Amino acid sequence: MPPRPPLGPRLLLLLLLCPPLPPSEAHRFSAPNTTFNHLALAPGRGTLYVGAVNRLFQLGPELQLEAVAVTGPVFDSPDCVPFRDPADCPQARLTDNANQLLLVSGRARELVACGQVRQGVCEKRRLDDVAQVLYQAEDPGDGQFVAANAPGVATVGLVVPTPGRDLLMVARGLAGKLSGGVPPLTVRHLAGPQPFSSEGLGRLVVGDFSDYNNSYVAAFANARSAYFVFRRRGARAQAEYRSYVARLCLGDAYLYSYVEVPLTCQGQGLVQAAFLTPTALLGAFAAGPGGAQAALCAFPLADLDGSMEQARRLCYTAGGRGPGGAEEAAVEYGVTSRCVALPPDSPESYPCGDEHTPSPIAGRQALEAGPVLQLPQPISAVAGLQADGHTIAFLGDTQGQLHKVFLNGSQGQVYHSQQVGPPGSAVSPDLLVDGSGSHVYVLTAQQVDRVPVAACSQFPDCTSCLQARDPLCGWCVLQGRCTRKGQCGRAAQANQWLWSYGASHCPHVQSLLPAHRPRQEQGPVTLSVPRLPTLAMDEYFHCAFGDYDSLAHVEGAHVACISPPQDQLPLNPPGTDHITLPLALMFEDVAVAATNFSFYDCGAIQALEVAAPCRACVGSLWRCHWCPRSGRCVYAERCPEGEVTIYSAQEVDVQVRGPEACPRVEGPAGPLLVPVGWESRLALRVRNLQHFGTLPASYHCWLELPGELRRLPASLEDMAGDVGLIDCQARQFYPSMVRQELPVPIYVTRGEGQRLDNTHTLHVTLYDCAVGHPDCSRCQAANRSLGCLWCSHGRPGCRYGPLCPPGAVELLCPTPSIDAIEPLTGPPEGGLALTIWGSNLGRDFAEVQDAVNVAGQPCSPEPSLYRTSARIVCVTSPAPNGTTGPIQVAIKNRPPGISTQHFTYQDPILLSLSPQWGPQAGGTQLTIHGRHLHTGGNVSVFVGGQPCPIREPVCPEAIVCDTMSQASPGEAVVRVVFGHAQRMLPTSPFHYTANPQLVSAEPSVSFRGGGRLIRVRGTGLDAVQQPLLSVWLEATAEMQAAGARPPAPTPKRSCGAPAPAPQACLQLEGGLLQCSTVCSVNSSSLLLCQSPAVPDGAHPQRVFFSLDNVHVDFASASGGQDFLYQPNPRLAPLSREEPTRPYRLKPGNVLDVEGQGLNLGISKEEVRVHIGDGECLVKTLTLTHLYCEPPAQAPQPANGSSTLPQFVVQMGNVRLALGSVQYETEPILSAFPLEAQVGLGMGAAVLIAAILLLTLMYRHKSKQALRDYQKVLVQLENLEIGVGDQCRKEFTDLMTEMTDLSSDLEASGIPFLDYHTYAERVFFPGHGGRPLQPAPEGPGEEGRRAPVRQGLTQLSNLLNSKIFLLTLIHTLEEQPSFSQRDRCHVASLLSLALHGKLEYLTDIMRTLLSDLAAHYVHKNPKLMLRRTETMVEKLLTNWLSICLYAFLKEVAGEPLYMLLRAIQYQVDKGPVDAVTGKAKRTLNDSRLLREDVDFRPLTLMVLVGPRAGGGAAGSGAVQRVPARVLDTDTITQVKEKVLDQVYKGTPFSQRPSVHALDLEWRSGLAGHLTLSDEDLTSVIQNHWKRLNTLQHYKVPDGATVTLIPQLHNGGAISQSLAQSCPPGENTPMLEDGEEGGVHLWHLVKATEEPEGAKARRSSLRERERERARAKAIPEIYLTRLLSMKGTLQKFVDDAFQAVLSVNRPVPIAVKYLFDFLDELAEKHGIEDPETLHIWKTNSLLLRFWVNTLKNPQLIFDVRVSDNVDAILAVIAQTFIDSCTISEHKVGRAHPYPEQDSPVNKLLYAREIPRYKQMVERYYADIRQSSPASYQEMNSALAELSGNYTSAPHCLEALQELYNHIHRYYDQIIGALEEDPVGQKMQLACRLQQVAALVENKVTDL
Repeated sequence: MPPRPPLGPRLLLLLLLCPPLPPSEAHRFSAPNTTFNHLALAPGRGTLYVGAVNRLFQLGPELQLEAVAVTGPVFDSPDCVPFRDPADCPQARLTDNANQLLLVSGRARELVACGQVRQGVCEKRRLDDVAQVLYQAEDPGDGQFVAANAPGVATVGLVVPTPGRDLLMVARGLAGKLSGGVPPLTVRHLAGPQPFSSEGLGRLVVGDFSDYNNSYVAAFANARSAYFVFRRRGARAQAEYRSYVARLCLGDAYLYSYVEVPLTCQGQGLVQAAFLTPTALLGAFAAGPGGAQAALCAFPLADLDGSMEQARRLCYTAGGRGPGGAEEAAVEYGVTSRCVALPPDSPESYPCGDEHTPSPIAGRQALEAGPVLQLPQPISAVAGLQADGHTIAFLGDTQGQLHKVFLNGSQGQVYHSQQVGPPGSAVSPDLLVDGSGSHVYVLTAQQVDRVPVAACSQFPDCTSCLQARDPLCGWCVLQGRCTRKGQCGRAAQANQWLWSYGASHCPHVQSLLPAHRPRQEQGPVTLSVPRLPTLAMDEYFHCAFGDYDSLAHVEGAHVACISPPQDQLPLNPPGTDHITLPLALMFEDVAVAATNFSFYDCGAIQALEVAAPCRACVGSLWRCHWCPRSGRCVYAERCPEGEVTIYSAQEVDVQVRGPEACPRVEGPAGPLLVPVGWESRLALRVRNLQHFGTLPASYHCWLELPGELRRLPASLEDMAGDVGLIDCQARQFYPSMVRQELPVPIYVTRGEGQRLDNTHTLHVTLYDCAVGHPDCSRCQAANRSLGCLWCSHGRPGCRYGPLCPPGAVELLCPTPSIDAIEPLTGPPEGGLALTIWGSNLGRDFAEVQDAVNVAGQPCSPEPSLYRTSARIVCVTSPAPNGTTGPIQVAIKNRPPGISTQHFTYQDPILLSLSPQWGPQAGGTQLTIHGRHLHTGGNVSVFVGGQPCPIREPVCPEAIVCDTMSQASPGEAVVRVVFGHAQRMLPTSPFHYTANPQLVSAEPSVSFRGGGRLIRVRGTGLDAVQQPLLSVWLEATAEMQAAGARPPAPTPKRSCGAPAPAPQACLQLEGGLLQCSTVCSVNSSSLLLCQSPAVPDGAHPQRVFFSLDNVHVDFASASGGQDFLYQPNPRLAPLSREEPTRPYRLKPGNVLDVEGQGLNLGISKEEVRVHIGDGECLVKTLTLTHLYCEPPAQAPQPANGSSTLPQFVVQMGNVRLALGSVQYETEPILSAFPLEAQVGLGMGAAVLIAAILLLTLMYRHKSKQALRDYQKVLVQLENLEIGVGDQCRKEFTDLMTEMTDLSSDLEASGIPFLDYHTYAERVFFPGHGGRPLQPAPEGPGEEGRRAPVRQGLTQLSNLLNSKIFLLTLIHTLEEQPSFSQRDRCHVASLLSLALHGKLEYLTDIMRTLLSDLAAHYVHKNPKLMLRRTETMVEKLLTNWLSICLYAFLKEVAGEPLYMLLRAIQYQVDKGPVDAVTGKAKRTLNDSRLLREDVDFRPLTLMVLVGPRAGGGAAGSGAVQRVPARVLDTDTITQVKEKVLDQVYKGTPFSQRPSVHALDLEWRSGLAGHLTLSDEDLTSVIQNHWKRLNTLQHYKVPDGATVTLIPQLHNGGAISQSLAQSCPPGENTPMLEDGEEGGVHLWHLVKATEEPEGAKARRSSLRERERERARAKAIPEIYLTRLLSMKGTLQKFVDDAFQAVLSVNRPVPIAVKYLFDFLDELAEKHGIEDPETLHIWKTNSLLLRFWVNTLKNPQLIFDVRVSDNVDAILAVIAQTFIDSCTISEHKVGRAHPYPEQDSPVNKLLYAREIPRYKQMVERYYADIRQSSPASYQEMNSALAELSGNYTSAPHCLEALQELYNHIHRYYDQIIGALEEDPVGQKMQLACRLQQVAALVENKVTDL
């Protein structure tokens, strides 16, 4: 074993990470990044031991850390026995060591700890310090393998004390192949030469471990026996699991006494946790659906032992048979022993068995118990405690909660639950109660908690203690606290300890006598306290009134105490008449019972209620009385002698009592109106003044004037009985009046300030006539009861009558005064409401009813609108147009009041409307033109029957209003109402048109900056006056303040001013922001809108069009496509290194601008790029790049502020300036004189020559090397610049081509294969066009057709039997002669035959995959699905092809097709050698044309049409189609390119063959020349014939050619290739086609010698030179590969992104498959993420997608040339490398060695890590997505089955399948007959019937 790491540093580090908590806080222990497994407690010591992954912790009783030991990780493997040398176990790796068993041996003071590593061996450590190892086996044998070596398999054990030694009993489940021989139960040594071995001790011998894989739950021991609780299947014939308990005698070291019986908790599942109490076995069982609930059952220990004794007795004495003869006991575990018939006293003679007694014994009769408790969540731990005569159970659940349960007889009740561990973390079964029974230790995976068994002390009072219903708690009355029963000293006595679970009432004061006392009086108070505890003779209770103590006298339940004296009482709180003190019955300093007691003060009452002191006194809660004469409120005693006492309302049997007897003022005896400035007399009614007696006294009236308290002398008048009057002296009042009337409070006092009660609030009202009566008319119109008159004395005004001298009273008011009139104009028809403001306009309506005249015409006042003296509203009479004059108001005989303003009668005239139409929804801003439109003040407009709200102001020449909605389109007359007059425009009505309809809106995406042009199409759009495109935004508060204004009222127009522009953004109610742009109406069917700008931080909620009153959501207009805002693009400066410096641009170069998100919200055509005043034409726009072609000449700066033009990109409203641009130009000769230049040049030349000469003389060799190096550097720099420029130009050109291709595809579509062809090509690759052909029928075969069809139909039905199909597959695969090709073929046949039942096919595939996984798990699971060697692997390939066909067409097909076309386009742009197949443009270095070949691109004009002489498509006139070719192309290559161009929208299979057509060059009218690869003009030199090219024929650029049918089959190479190659294949013309010793060549000559001869003649040195040259060449030409790779990079990325993206929903089949693989891994315990990654990669990416990438002809109807295929192979290999977890290394072998050369590896070395991340993120995202249910998958499969019900060639597939069955007919029949289920279903017989029908056999059936 490798040495362990040193302990010291780790221990120090861990102690620093986990400092011990202070004792007061030490209720929890945790360790970072550590998982806890087990917990053990040292009895008597209280020390805790925690077994964890890689750690052992030693804790004190309060969980303080005492020691720690490191136990892992270690190098180990479950497949290896413990080793010392790592070479002995190559598969070993660093493995975490989880603790499996942790036990304390008290006798030896040792800790036994067993981990999962090293096959579960154990070690012994010191109890005092777990860091010290006492024993550790150096080379353990298999007899010392103790614990299970898998974390999921439980191990339980006991340390059993026996005389002289401790033994170890261990029980464990089956785990690992090396532990298969370890019995489930063993007895082991703890001491001796070989600790932990079971040599010489008992073992539970098991016949077959797989039949008895016990799952142990717990182990317990009492004084006599050990008990083991576990789960397993019953006998061998039973398949269901049951719960068991086994018992052993403690002293039985040989397991002779082993007895087990089943346990049943009525109606529940299996036991999950257990605990043994002194009287019962507690078991927690799973309950509810899926075991999501739990039940607790209690099995009495007596019944349990009795059941085991009965089983033992029957097996000892009765052969295991019960009285009825049934087997009730047996010897279990497949051993040879049997139950016997020993003497009847054998059970007593051998209570623990012996060698001759049968063992192990299993009782068949289950011990059953009913649930005592049901819980809603699963239980994972049980512990119990018996205390104070009660049984308490502690239950830990799987969510980290601890439940305390009181077991009361046959019922259990949860009385407390608390969250202990982290939510979702299960409580460990090691739930331990400490030795004192006061705390329970709770273990979860992350922490250990110390929880009090009973937290009685947390309940502060008796009520909370009893409400807790904690059976371990109670209220200790005389101690005044909640305690355990043992903590209360007198708990045995009555009423001393009140049990929380049973008591109902706390000690309390039931009644008080008296209930309260006057504070001035001291006396006894009696308390009634039931169930008062009894005290000893020398003990006593006392009462505490607040801080005052009084000795208590107890008589039964009554307690008497003396209240405190007045000076011991605190003062009353301010504003109160009493004080309430706590009254407690005390024992020593403990309050036994408590209540409140009040002390009141009658004297304080009258101070609180000054308005009615007597009523407050006698009506209070207390027994207070009122003394009227002295004005005092007294308690208990009477008033002074001779004074009447008014008693409290609580008194009885007295006459004068309560508030009704109080002396009081009841109210006024006369009017309460008092005029200001006039002496007025006040009289008040009083009652009960006789109680004051006969003594005389003075009275006063008090008025609370503003700012003054006025006293008035008063007298008592007319007392009659108890009723009288108080007369207040008359007085003048002059308060400052702001109101017409002022209420003033009034009250009466007697004598020196004794106030009489007011029955209710009393007021007198002061009034001033001058207030509110500013003129004569309003003064005379005032209420006559006020006596107000208009007085002309001094300053005229309204006064109280007596205050005005008689001669100054004005009975007639002055002439009316008119201040203003409105309006000033009106229609001649009259009926206009005219408003007149002024003063003295009458005292009432009767005075003005006929008094108004307007411009000489009467005007009728409106009564409801008349305001006395101030306003008249009258309706004008008709008058002639143009009448004008003032307004007159004449009241009675007074002169009329005449206005200074004149009113004019004028005739309003309507002239025209604009616009004359609008949508029926309304919202049109209608303008009515005319004259005198501002006539009258109440103008309203109606369009038809609908009002048209006016936009103020109304101008004399125009009225603007907004139309309302109309029920239907049509004409509506416009009507303007001026008062009662109206004007109409019948000749020019307003036309309501149908509402505008929107049918499309595109594009549907924009940058947040807005400004993108949105084209909106629809109908009736020209009827909209102001169309808007608006967006509602949810904005932040800061943004609202910064970017929008609050909704202001519509700004008022001024007549003649233009309408204000609409605000860009408005704040709406509810916090929303609305941003809008105005659209322009292009036509009735087209709107042009710009997308509104959206502030940063705002979230768009709704995007919609406002078409006047028609609001249309963008999604409705665009066919369901929501409008999307993308983040604004970001562009990098042109000069990235130094942004401030200008970018140097070479003329002719394409500008490449990098950025982010460039094409998310705009298209290439919409982007405008300017360099100064010139435009840079945008060629390509991608997500991260913008390519534009700058002007050839340097443009001028757009503004004069800078000398260099600026580079500016405009994307909608987003304007990005990226720096200045400087064109690089040829250097201009300076103006330096020519003679000086020549002289200077010659001098410099001489000087340089001299220097060079010296340099060459002294340092020739070194300088030569340096020059060579610098030359190489310059070449490399030029090469790099050239590659970069070439890459950009190539990419721009390619993107332009692909854009054109996309346009073509919109019309023709991508040439996908139909599903039947696709399925055939995938299922049967390499079988040509028709893999399944019906067999030709011979003579007489027609009559057999029906029986054969019937037999094949029966075979189809037979395939629907899962037993038959699985048997068929297994039988065929077992046959040695059944090859791999046969397996794939049969799997594809089954895929076709079961195509209509995909759900069934999926179920078969799942079953076979499960079997395959079980097979590989025992070998090497990483190899599963690596190849296609079994039928299930081919079935999986076909299943994925079926399920992903729709995904291919809808999602992945387009980027794959674009990649294919981009490759083809790039390859065709460079020369391709027709003989060697090598090309200048490729990704594959083995296909790279390394020689420099001069070539020139040509554009040929191809004649297409019926008269062109060719077979091209088309039936109209001759068309000229341009085709791009190279002058170095062979004629066949030209024909292929011409066909691609002419038939670019036609699938390849529908095109004519290139070998069936000739190319004809037409020059002039008669010049027709047929071109061919070989003819008489072909050049032959030294046995080398060169293929003809366009260069050979000197075909010029722009030449006219056509394709004509081939009329001859000469010896051209095209003919030989056509015969040897199937149609659609493009095989390069290899050198095999030699004729008569002549070799063919095209661009380069192939090697003249055969490879064999060259290999024979080459020496070792020559081979080394060739290898070095081959190695050097790729580096020289690597730039070509890099250029090709850079050009195609975007399309490769798009294809990979389409395959590996989860932005769109992942196909449900992929999610379903991955979930199933996850299940398989979990089922087989595979936790290695790499294995699962390999499974998913092999099943989907390598099995389906790599095949699709390499073979696009499987899904597209296209031609794939060898060069394209070689490039696809490199890309596919890159995809394969991206799917592996291992690091990407150059030179490692791969499935495609040609594509895996170092050069090909280097091409994508930078991208592969990014692709790896995409794969890993793809797997992770799929795993985190919601699971794919069986129902969803079956629904999808049913839909697929329905779509493809007519699966191709079903009968042919069944016939082929039967042919395979026929080959192995006997073996299949035999296998079916051996299967029991197959026998029942008669499957063999049914197959024989099929054979009889298909082969026309005569059978005996």
